[in-house]
Formats: sequence, C-alpha cells, structure tokens
Amino acid sequence: MSIQTAKIEKRVTVRTLQKLKGKEPITMVTAYDALFAGLFDGEVEMILVGDSLNMSFFGKKDTLSTTMDQMIYHTQAVCNGAKLPMIVFDMPFGSYMTSEMALKNTARVYQETDAQAVKIEGGAERADTIKTLVDNGIAVIAHIGLMPQHIRSEGGYIIRGKSEEDILSLIEDAKALENAGAFAIVLEGMKSEAARRITECISIPTIGIGAGVDVDGQVLVWSDMFGFFEAFKPKFVKQYLDGAAQIRAGLGQYRDEVKAREFPSQKYTY
Repeated sequence: MSIQTAKIEKRVTVRTLQKLKGKEPITMVTAYDALFAGLFDGEVEMILVGDSLNMSFFGKKDTLSTTMDQMIYHTQAVCNGAKLPMIVFDMPFGSYMTSEMALKNTARVYQETDAQAVKIEGGAERADTIKTLVDNGIAVIAHIGLMPQHIRSEGGYIIRGKSEEDILSLIEDAKALENAGAFAIVLEGMKSEAARRITECISIPTIGIGAGVDVDGQVLVWSDMFGFFEAFKPKFVKQYLDGAAQIRAGLGQYRDEVKAREFPSQKYTY
C-alpha cells in the first residue's frame, strides 16, 4: 500500500541527499523541458536531464549522438521549470574522454546552466577524471553497471552482477568512485544482490534503475514511467500512467469535434 508523502519545500543539495542515505529513499526522474520539469518541481528530490532524450525526444536508436549543445539547451529549459529538485546534467558520449576535456565541458555546464551536478558513466577508469572535476568544484554522480554509452563496445545492453567475480568488480568500481569524490552513484541494469552489496559497502547514496529495491533511491525515464515511449518497455519499468492512450483519446475527441463543427462552441468563442 502506498503512503502519502509530503512535498519537497526546500532546494535539494548534495548535503540533503547524503543525509537521506539509509533513512529515506531518494526519488529521481528525467525531464527535458520546462513544462514537465515544472510538473515535477517539489515532487522529487532529483531531476536528471538524461541523454535518453536522444531516444525519447529525438527518436534516435541510442544515446550516442547526443551533443553538448543539445544537453545544455534542454538543461536550461529544465532549470527554468524546476527550482527545488537537484538538477543533474548527463554528460553525453565523447564529452569526457580525458580529464582535461571533462573539466572544460563540465565548466561550460556550470557557466551556461543552473545544473548542480553532472553524471558520468564508467568505473574505476573514470576515478582520475572525477577527482579532477571534484577538485575544481564540480559535483559528480557516477554511473556503473549497464552503461548505455557502452552498448556498441559491449555488444548490447548487458545485465551486470550475475557472477561473484562481476559483483566484486562492481564493488571495487564503486569504492574507487567514492574515493575519487563522487557524491552518489547510479546503479543501472544489475542483479539486485549486486546493488545491495554495493550500497552496503559505500557511504554515498546509490540510485537504482533496474537494480532492485535495496538501494538508496530510484530513477526512471519520465516517458517510460508515464507510458509515452512505446518503442519498447524495459523489464524494470513500471508504467504509472497510460499516457499515450490518453493523449490519443483526447486528440481523437478534438478531431471528431472539429470535423462535426462542435468545437469551438459558443463557450470557447469571443
């Protein structure tokens, strides 16, 4: 049975999130524009401006062609719509290949948007990059497990944590990222046991997506959870609304009324 929780009334910060670990689950959703960001404002602790927009917004087959210019444009819009959640900028593929490149691009994020943090995919191999960013005042969320920006090199969307060896590898990644200064880690597409053990081994919050319930928070893509994205539905997605069907029903009613000259009626006419 669901419980009714209070709305968020104060701006969420890194400290806010770190205090929630082990006490209260963190909620996070994606958004790409001011309209939906405004609807989510005060309802969740975090909004991720995800590179998933390349698929759900632009209709591309994966996230790899997303650019910094696109991400900055959408993040500016989200920041205009939401004032209370922490807004996280998802660094696109190719924008953090070296520490120097990452610092240049994340500095641009802070200069051109009001995002409070950036998200970077990768394990221990990204530790030096994350440390460079943190040392220069950039707040970083790490991302391990199934990493969408690695689908070509890994041959698809591969679920992690199926063996003890892989679980231990993921734990070592998480520890290295925590030590580098990441303030939270997204755990995507992994067995729930792996996510639980990672969460228990580190002192920073873990945000799961397809990683079970034993984490410090959850994130979903808004168009998945509200039933607007119909190309496919991952196993881990629960649809809280049949959005596409409702839009089509409303649009069909509008079309029928226009064809029948029922709209606009006198009520909607000057």
